[in-house]
Amino acid sequence: MDFNGRSGEMSVFTTVAHEGSLSAAARALGVTPSAVSRVIARTEQRLGTRLLLRTTRALAFTAEGEAFLRGARRILADMDEVEAAIADQGVPRGRLRVSAALGHGRLAIVPLVAAFSARYPNIVVDLTLGDEVVDILGGQADVAIRFGHLPDSPLTARRIGDTGQVVVASPEYLQREGIPKEPEDLFQHNCLRFNFRRAEPNWPFIRDGKEFSLKVSGNIECSSGEALAQLARVGAGIARIGEFSVREDLQRGALIPLLEAWNPGDQEPIHAVFVGGAAMPARVRLFVDFLLEHHRM
Repeated sequence: MDFNGRSGEMSVFTTVAHEGSLSAAARALGVTPSAVSRVIARTEQRLGTRLLLRTTRALAFTAEGEAFLRGARRILADMDEVEAAIADQGVPRGRLRVSAALGHGRLAIVPLVAAFSARYPNIVVDLTLGDEVVDILGGQADVAIRFGHLPDSPLTARRIGDTGQVVVASPEYLQREGIPKEPEDLFQHNCLRFNFRRAEPNWPFIRDGKEFSLKVSGNIECSSGEALAQLARVGAGIARIGEFSVREDLQRGALIPLLEAWNPGDQEPIHAVFVGGAAMPARVRLFVDFLLEHHRM
């Protein structure tokens, strides 16, 4: 096997990462440990920085090594896809890593993944549901579904929908604590909030055509909108969350909408975010196009 080119160096480096040691990587590649060590040293010399920290007990990556590994994996995967597409006459294939929020992913993305996989059976969809923000440029996902206004970045974003917000509480909570008659009454209530930084952390309202916001407080904070909805259902407090996540609860009376006369009607955009450009893998383009065509919120 030729390890002289950059792709060869990347193959060696990713194999070392996967196997966990130079000797194990050498066995997997069918070469000597010294050959693997020379390739790593040559790569480090060319880049002018250390990629690996080697001791008698462990193998660790430097920050530069972690960045090189993420990029190498992405590039090698793209090369594999190009070669497979040529060999299979353009049939899309490969692993597609998708990140979505827990509640929205369960309600809206999982059904679409099932339909997408039925249409493109050679694409392996690797779906992760969670409300943390993944590092797409760092190689943690190919496509992420994100809510709210996006910060400036080199990523490409396609708007796939919008969702309104609603203030809700359970009948049990309202019977116990009383019903807020106007927004300022929320200061006397336990308000369930998100625990991560948001573009607008306060709760917005409108009165006489003018918008204003309130800094509410409570004794529970959470990263998941679905968890906040569950907390509201069991009577822990009042939440302001995406209407899509509590639509069924509102229909069956498990949650009650509050302060609708002051609801500003703000819409939170929903985007598919990914690395665009001419080198974008076909599987990413197909999935984003599928979302644009079929996503309903």
